[in-house]
Amino acid sequence: MNPEEPDKVARKGGLFDSVKSLAATLLGMGQTRLELLSTELEEERAWLTAMMVWVLIAMFFAALAIVLATILVVIVFWDSYRLQAISVLIFLFIAASAIAWRVVFTMSRKKPRLFSASLAEIAKDREQLATPFHE
Repeated sequence: MNPEEPDKVARKGGLFDSVKSLAATLLGMGQTRLELLSTELEEERAWLTAMMVWVLIAMFFAALAIVLATILVVIVFWDSYRLQAISVLIFLFIAASAIAWRVVFTMSRKKPRLFSASLAEIAKDREQLATPFHE
């Protein structure tokens, strides 16, 4: 047996197998990135839903405070203790509204950039593809 024959056998289909392997790797990377993108879209939807709930809570308590303030103005001239009771309720609803708005603002500041995980993974992929291949 000729010593050069094993090299020919090892190289047979080498380029085609390399292209197939590269294509499989690229498809796998693409699938992973799409799955990550899908996950990020779901997280974004959940975040927006939570934000909307807190905005609605804040708006509800603000509207309630306005209604009670109106009632307070009407009742100001009635008996002496109704004023204190409604004043306390107004301040409670204003405080609840302020807390809800604070939660909304805090959530909006802490929110990560959209698709940040996908962009980081793509940047890693580009970096790995840019580095020379070492065997």
